[in-house]
Formats: sequence, structure tokens, C-alpha cells
Amino acid sequence: MSNTQKLSTEEYAKKLYEMLKPSGWHDILKGFLLSEDFVTIIATLEKCVADGERFTPPLKQVFNAFMECPYDKTKVIILGQDPYPQIGVADGIAFSCGNTKKAEASLHYIHRAVNDTVYESKKDASKFDPDLRRWSNQGVLLLNTALTTEINKIGKHFNIWEPLIAYLVDMLNTSHNDYVWVFMGRKAQKFEDLVDNVLNNTTLLECSHPASAAYAKEANWDCNNVFNATNQHLIQQKKTPIIW
Repeated sequence: MSNTQKLSTEEYAKKLYEMLKPSGWHDILKGFLLSEDFVTIIATLEKCVADGERFTPPLKQVFNAFMECPYDKTKVIILGQDPYPQIGVADGIAFSCGNTKKAEASLHYIHRAVNDTVYESKKDASKFDPDLRRWSNQGVLLLNTALTTEINKIGKHFNIWEPLIAYLVDMLNTSHNDYVWVFMGRKAQKFEDLVDNVLNNTTLLECSHPASAAYAKEANWDCNNVFNATNQHLIQQKKTPIIW
């Protein structure tokens, strides 16, 4: 469905439910899709369309993070900020550049940090695949706190998607799975208090958002060693570590 088509809440909810079935997230998100909060989200996006305020990614890609990371295989949740604002770049997976195959600044910093911390600078970070489905398919849910943003304007849709993110955190809490949560940046860290790491034996990690290093034109981004720390916790849980 394109951003220029009139949105139908009921039709889109049904279509989305069917699209999510193969990944197993349909049952987790069903309660939200049938709620007034979801109606409000679709109505708000519909108004954006009517007002000529184009948003990214397009609706057909907004839930890609869930579709590419099966629920029953999810073991790591990385929460970022909002999608790349440039038209045609965001692909629905946080930090991923699968549409263009060209890493944006934030992903450049991530790749360099992975190379420095995980691979001890022994690889060529410029050759890392910018399509992060390779992480999603290993059980890393790469999610932004806002699933859309207005084209060429960052941070415009945080309030729109906050109810969904809060709902998701609550549902994952009740699942009692020992996830590794990685909160990148202040927007993401606002949701950290919602995660019950005592009851569920989850692991909470945090770091700055790589965009902050880009804005400051820093040579490197301090990832707080979250990629190594994630794998260390997965190994302790007797789970397969992520091939970053």
C-alpha cells in the first residue's frame, strides 16, 4: 500500500495480521491491532497523507523488523530511534539499508564499532553488508521507537508509535523469555524502566545512539561494547551468539 492511497484501518489491520503470521508475531500484536490505539496510529498516518506530509518507510515495509525476525527465534532486541528520513532509504529494520545497499552514517559507525570490538579491527568494515536482515534472521529484533517519520524530518512520529512500543515491551515482559535488550540513545532508554529484568532474567544494555557521533562528526562511536556483551550473555544462556 503506498502513502498516497487512502488507508483503511480495518483492512490494513487484517492484512498486517496475515503478513505477520509466518513470523509468529501476529498473536503477540493482535491485541494492539484490534485496539483504539492502532486506529489512532492509522488515522494519524492517514492525515499525514491527506496533508501531503509523506512519511518513510512506506507502509508495506513498516513492520519488516517483525517479519524478518521470527518471534520464537528472537533472543536480542535492539531499540533505536527513528527511521532514516531520506526517501527510499529506510527499510523497516532499524539501521538497515537494504533498499539502497549503501550504509548511512549511523550504520557506518555501527559497522566500525563491530569491527573494532568484535573482530579486533581485523576485517574491512566498509565491506560489511548494509542489509541487516542478516542480523534479524539470527534472532535480533531491530526496532525503532518510531516506526515511521516524515520525509527529511527526524523525530516527527515518536508520539504516534509510543503506544505500540510500550505494548510490545509489556507483552515481551509477560512472555518471561530471557532476552538481551540493547537500548541505543535517550529515546530508546525511556522504555528501559518498563522491562522487568529481575522477574524475567533479562539482560539490559545501553549505549548512545550512533547518530550522536555522526552529528558531532566524531571519528568513532562508543558502543559501550554492547555487541560483545550481547554475545557473552547469549553464551551464558547456552544460546548461539550473533554473527555480527
